[in-house]
Amino acid sequence: MRALLYGTGLRISEACALRWRDMTRRQSGGIATVFGKGGKTRHVQVSPSLWKEIAAVRSDVGPDAPVIPGHDGGLLHERAVDRVVKRAAKRAGLPPDVSAHWLRHAFASHQLDAGQPVHWVQAQLGHSSLATTTRYSHASADAAGADLLA
Repeated sequence: MRALLYGTGLRISEACALRWRDMTRRQSGGIATVFGKGGKTRHVQVSPSLWKEIAAVRSDVGPDAPVIPGHDGGLLHERAVDRVVKRAAKRAGLPPDVSAHWLRHAFASHQLDAGQPVHWVQAQLGHSSLATTTRYSHASADAAGADLLA
């Protein structure tokens, strides 16, 4: 889940709701069809390395199964994801304010720092306002910290 959040910039709720039917393999990675905030649907790019990692954990499940299932095989709860991220951050020696949402910020900051066009980052994040996305260019998440959690 941490790799999915950091590798795509999905909101926690979007990642928890993601099912295999929402995932489409492409020649280079894949596409996640996400049903986001405000009832908007968007298509989020999944890198080849992340696609490979996600596909490797898929068991013999149908299209309605969650991409990242909970212990009972059902959907994960957002609070559980945040607890897992916070525990991993603590083990990695990261500040206590690191959260699952922090991984979304880290994704955006690192993409902008790497030279990705701001409109691409905006589309990945599902922001309706460019101003919201440009705020991420000022919030530099620690790359090493994000890598430790991914």
